Amino acid sequence: MTVELGILYYHKHVITLEPLPETPLGDGPGHIVPDVLLFDNQAEQTRIIIEVANNRSFRIDLKKITRLIEEDDYGILEGFVYNYKTHEWLRYRKGDGGAATSSSFSELMMVDLGPFL
Repeated sequence: MTVELGILYYHKHVITLEPLPETPLGDGPGHIVPDVLLFDNQAEQTRIIIEVANNRSFRIDLKKITRLIEEDDYGILEGFVYNYKTHEWLRYRKGDGGAATSSSFSELMMVDLGPFL
């Protein structure tokens, strides 16, 4: 997924958010490290986070993403959880009121993440 997003960002210049794997949300120890984050270099803010999960951690990761987006500490606007066991995607966007959608489509980037896996 990171490679495909990198091609869109670095080579094709189709998306404006830089994909960064396993990058902490903040400086210093103790910050959450999403599997992939998409960073807006102009605003210096993380805009999208993606977690890859299994059956056991899927709902836990969704709660984590929802909390991070709603607390608004990092500027995150959209988050995804992908269950690699069931191939299920859930998307949560800022303002969704705690209800995630079964979708791999990023409205911020206008890109479907599903085919990248």
